[in-house]
Amino acid sequence: MEPNQQPNYWKQDPEESAEPAVTELYAPTTDETAKPTDTATEPKPIPQPADSADVAHWTATEYINQEKSTMWFVIFGLIAAVFIATDLIFLKSYTFSLLVAVMAVSIIVFARRPPRDIKYTLSGQQGLYVGERLYHFSDFKSFGYVRDGEHDSIMLIPVKRFSPAVSVYFPQESGEKIVDILGARLPMLELKLDIIDIIVRKLRL
Repeated sequence: MEPNQQPNYWKQDPEESAEPAVTELYAPTTDETAKPTDTATEPKPIPQPADSADVAHWTATEYINQEKSTMWFVIFGLIAAVFIATDLIFLKSYTFSLLVAVMAVSIIVFARRPPRDIKYTLSGQQGLYVGERLYHFSDFKSFGYVRDGEHDSIMLIPVKRFSPAVSVYFPQESGEKIVDILGARLPMLELKLDIIDIIVRKLRL
């Protein structure tokens, strides 16, 4: 072979005619072209766990239970009786008397029920889980720390005007982390309990 001569990989039989040889090229079918040339599959991304510094878990009672004496129930019953008597004598609106009676029975039943232990999870990416219910940060405009006797609690102030605030108790060792997570997403206010909050907390409603 001469130095500048290119190798010829298509050889012809000398007995064949001088006509140029027709080479059939392999054309893959549609099904074959759809098959991947590399059988190796791409690795699936592994979900990364949430940053533990941005999540707080704790367990606390839904409210602080105070033992109510027999005198408490007697006084409460007398107050309800005064409202009913005033309605029957002066207002004569029996619907109001029925409403007071139903509310009084409901409060007594609720007051005798022991508080539940609830699991809380505060996630900086999602919001506050109270049990299985999620409260998003977008539902609140601010929060504040409230000292209830010897117990610590956080009160979340809702955006909607007439929506109730969400009050959550927490152990003292979790307080700094909870405040840091909330403070990074909501403004913190100095809160003071009004007369309605004081009455509700005294009655443990």
